[in-house]
Amino acid sequence: MEKWRATSNLRRSLKSILNRQLSSVSEFRYLNEKRSCQSSFNLIRDCKSLGQVNAIQHRCFSSASTLVQRNPSFSTLNSDDISYFKGLLGEKSVIQDEDRLETVNTDWMHKYKGSSKLLLLPRSTEEVAQILRYCNSRCLAVVPQGGNTGLVGGSVPVFDEVIVNVSSMKNIISFDKVSGILVCEAGCILENLLSFLDNQGFIMPLDLGAKGSCQIGGNVSTNAGGLRLVRYGSLHENVLGLEAVLANGDVLDMLGTLRKDNTGYDLKHLFIGSEGSLGIVTKVSILTPPKLSSVNIAFLACNDYSSCQKLLMEAKRKLGEILSAFEFLDTEAMNLVLHQFDGVRNPLPASMHNFYILIETTGSDESYNREKLEAFLLSSMEDGLISDGVLAQDINQASSFWRIREGVPEALMKAGAVYKYDLSLPVEKMYDLVDDMRIRLGDLAKVVGYGHLGDGNLHLNVSAPEYDDKILEQIEPYVYEWTSKHRGSISAEHGLGLMKANKIYYSKSAETVQTMASIKKLLDPNGILNPYKVLPHSLNS
Repeated sequence: MEKWRATSNLRRSLKSILNRQLSSVSEFRYLNEKRSCQSSFNLIRDCKSLGQVNAIQHRCFSSASTLVQRNPSFSTLNSDDISYFKGLLGEKSVIQDEDRLETVNTDWMHKYKGSSKLLLLPRSTEEVAQILRYCNSRCLAVVPQGGNTGLVGGSVPVFDEVIVNVSSMKNIISFDKVSGILVCEAGCILENLLSFLDNQGFIMPLDLGAKGSCQIGGNVSTNAGGLRLVRYGSLHENVLGLEAVLANGDVLDMLGTLRKDNTGYDLKHLFIGSEGSLGIVTKVSILTPPKLSSVNIAFLACNDYSSCQKLLMEAKRKLGEILSAFEFLDTEAMNLVLHQFDGVRNPLPASMHNFYILIETTGSDESYNREKLEAFLLSSMEDGLISDGVLAQDINQASSFWRIREGVPEALMKAGAVYKYDLSLPVEKMYDLVDDMRIRLGDLAKVVGYGHLGDGNLHLNVSAPEYDDKILEQIEPYVYEWTSKHRGSISAEHGLGLMKANKIYYSKSAETVQTMASIKKLLDPNGILNPYKVLPHSLNS
């Protein structure tokens, strides 16, 4: 009888939680907005003369100082080059305006800043091919660029590289409603593709906080992960084909739309995640799933990380095919969002909790899916895995939940200096690193942990009022060594770019890296494509 009463009380508690109405949440600026950051992220460049070789000391505040030397084999722009590009592209697509160049020379976090004197805006694959053919003949270094929303300095120049921005290539070429296959140009903004597919009754398998600015070509080139990888997988699984232009101007037409094609090497995978270092992606074909009518989102609280892990295991078992997202943030991350954005409120206002979980389910039967989620939540409460929670009652509440999770990166930016690390680790070990870093740093800085728990991706952030060498010395190389010790990846979804190019050996063997360098040498013998990125500088020069 007592057990029945306890269960009855839990059911009443659950019902109260599920029916809780949230106060409206004020809009705040998304991570993807193009804006000036309030925090100062200045890149200090100590120019030095090293004989015939120019060198700069990059003080990248989220990574240890790295001496990068300009490759002396690269040419510098001259008036003949400008005349050629104007003849090819027209005056309006050859940008030398200082204000425009200031924007494209700087990453959105204001951590990295190049000194390019030229921005090119090709409108077609053929124009990209002619640009690269010419640059290769002149040995002019090139940086491919899309929405410029990266976090590791991969999409901006290091020195005076020519910027080739594909944002003018934004056509949707075709969409097949029977197969769900979308073919489009690389400059399509992700949010525009999401809207287009929504009108067609489909969704993109990729969703990012930066969707309003990032472009599909850049997404593919960085193998962007996103919020629903646990359901739909990575772009390696969803991209059926692509078109890419090599450094010498050759166009590789791999724009297949077949789900099965075992004729030889599947070369498209070389370009997915290569960060523009092997070729410029110009077109993509991608498999998109149909939009399902039933979407439910729960925002939950857990007392400890062990409960978060167990909740994930139970979610995979009991929600199975309808589980589409499993995100987590700790109390430090939640506090940042609440304090940095006016009008944002905690969905669980009774008290602050140690951990918060956002679960999303997607299916085709609203009644069945909701009952399944409610049953899962009830059993999780009975087992003590959930200390509190709320199930979104409408789209506005669902959006407010996602705003909290997607707002963490910008909240960190608004709070001051931030050192960012994007790591893949065994789920059972993920939060151990956060705890270790708190002990290691003490009162020097706040350590914030959040990310994609469903696929083992930790976003480790160290927040401080200002940048300090003492803090950086405590973080690096400790974070990389810790990750390597636990056989993790130092780059889960953000790429290597400039920030982690020399750190690649923490995750890859020397033989593997050498093979990568051999592929780079084969496809780009002069090394003009996105130099100083991805591979160690000793192999890139």
